Amino acid sequence: MAEAGSKTATFTNPVYNRSFPDPFVLKHQGEYFAYCTGTAPDNRVFPMLRSRDLVTWTELPGAMRPLEPPHPHYWAPEVTYHNGRFYLYYSVGNETLMEIRVAIADEPDGDFVDSGRRLTTQDFAIDPHVVRESNGEWYMFYATDFLDHSHIGTGTVVERMSDPYTLAGEPRPVTRARYDWQVYDPARKEKGGVRWHTVEGPFVIKRKELYYEMFSGGNWQNETYGVSFAVSDTLERDDEWVQFSDGKTTLPILRTIPSRILGPGHNSVVRGPNNRELYCIYHRWDEAGRVLAIDRMDFAGGGRLFVNGPTDTPQPSPFLPIRLSGLTDENWKVASGDWDDADSRLTSRGADFNEIRYETGRRSDYRCEIGFRTLRTAGGFGFMLGGVETDLFSFWIDLDGLTASAEWSGSGGRRTFQLPDEFDAAADHALVLDVQYETVNIDLDGGDLSILAILPAKPSALSLLSDGVPTEFGPVDITYGFEELFQVEDIHKRGWNHPADRGTVSMSGGLLRVKGSGPNSAEITRNVEGGNYELCINLRVVGIVEAEPKVIFGCGNMFTLTAGPKPTIGTAGSILELPGDYDPSVFSQFRIVRIGGSVDVFLESVHVGSIPTEDGEYIQITAHDADVEIDMVRYTLI
Repeated sequence: MAEAGSKTATFTNPVYNRSFPDPFVLKHQGEYFAYCTGTAPDNRVFPMLRSRDLVTWTELPGAMRPLEPPHPHYWAPEVTYHNGRFYLYYSVGNETLMEIRVAIADEPDGDFVDSGRRLTTQDFAIDPHVVRESNGEWYMFYATDFLDHSHIGTGTVVERMSDPYTLAGEPRPVTRARYDWQVYDPARKEKGGVRWHTVEGPFVIKRKELYYEMFSGGNWQNETYGVSFAVSDTLERDDEWVQFSDGKTTLPILRTIPSRILGPGHNSVVRGPNNRELYCIYHRWDEAGRVLAIDRMDFAGGGRLFVNGPTDTPQPSPFLPIRLSGLTDENWKVASGDWDDADSRLTSRGADFNEIRYETGRRSDYRCEIGFRTLRTAGGFGFMLGGVETDLFSFWIDLDGLTASAEWSGSGGRRTFQLPDEFDAAADHALVLDVQYETVNIDLDGGDLSILAILPAKPSALSLLSDGVPTEFGPVDITYGFEELFQVEDIHKRGWNHPADRGTVSMSGGLLRVKGSGPNSAEITRNVEGGNYELCINLRVVGIVEAEPKVIFGCGNMFTLTAGPKPTIGTAGSILELPGDYDPSVFSQFRIVRIGGSVDVFLESVHVGSIPTEDGEYIQITAHDADVEIDMVRYTLI
């Protein structure tokens, strides 16, 4: 794994060098809480860690008191937060007989108490992972044994949950063993000498209406061991999900590196501090046991994800957001009412209407995560996006009627949504705003409520509001930049420009297609704020229109990808060497990182080269004699 040449803060795995098996990391209110298999030094079960940046960790007491009567094994805890309660799902037993249970706490580092419920009925059930859908449905993925399957061993299933404590009782297979790389033991004595396979440790993430289940397979002592994934377009799929790796032509995405890194596996996934990056959290084996490691991961398009790891060399530290929590910040202006700040929270104290306004100015692209909770159960609160001369968008929660409403000018109007009867405004909640040029996506509590609004102008200010109820807002974290997934039909409202006489540009199924021929090259551009940045572009060359197909892309520094028999990428008279197995017809991610006077270029996890910086104020993508599909463009100021 090559290192980047740019100068920035770095970390080196492991990020916690004591044993921390089967790690799960929860992000809550801008902090990270890690949980793992086993017993803590204080004789409680499930050791815990806490961090603000995913790199520096401090130890906490164990999460839970052991059950009575005693059980020898406590495995693979995962924590789900919902409406003020933390649910710790785990497996417990004697290794041969294992069941899944759930414990509850009011704080992520609190004293979890077992609910008294056994959720599973199988003799062997481990590695619970809970997914909450936007329609309110809960699902649990877990691993269990398949003794009558063609490839005998452990596989993963999914069950709908009727409530946080109860499985519906109809498990459906998701990923069962089907390849040799998933063999745990060719003649396992404990199982009667059969050829035993292992597929375990499910973790599910969703992107563009496609679900990805990551899982670990095989035996950690073998070079073939690692993490792969399977995909489905629904959680209610009758058939098994489609697996990515066969272990021969397509290898696991995270795997042992002989003589360097042993047994990377049992992963979870969490967003980085800036709420843009994704990190794969996993354990790997060394003299201390299974130690904690993290590495960047991302989606490449075309139903594929990848991990930039496992790494054992210095890596760029997670990028940090800007925390907008202090009244001393000159961009905050109290417009009405009474406000104070403490512990990364802004609190409205006025008895009537309160507004505090943050000027974003010309920065019209950002992702902002706002934590909030109220101090009473009557009144209302929300936020507003303002323009230069008028208010553009407002979101309001009415505690008296338990409704949420959104109102915006232009094509919007007013829309009202009923909140669940159990919605507790005094608990911690999170609202995410993705503001991109003249559009805004809002997401409440991880998708419990989502709204897309197309606005008549670019917002230039963000206001926090309350009326008749003291409200704590915070932390308020903002990351400037955007992620374009091409799911909004009018890309001009998202800031993109396409000269009408420059080739053809169309959009379908979350992909932008750019086709140019001869002098009529197709081109799209987008103005951005300059500075240090990370630019990621997922693309593939669908077809060659003429003899010299080229794709030109970049921001300031421009790169020319020649999609011939031997693809090359060049810039400013230099040719950068691409991996020999690179195929332009398959979706891949090019990542360009500018820090100071240097620009580093990556093809996914491979460092292609470093070049001097050239300033630029817009992103450009041009298809010359080529037909190109683009899955994503992400631009993040760092």
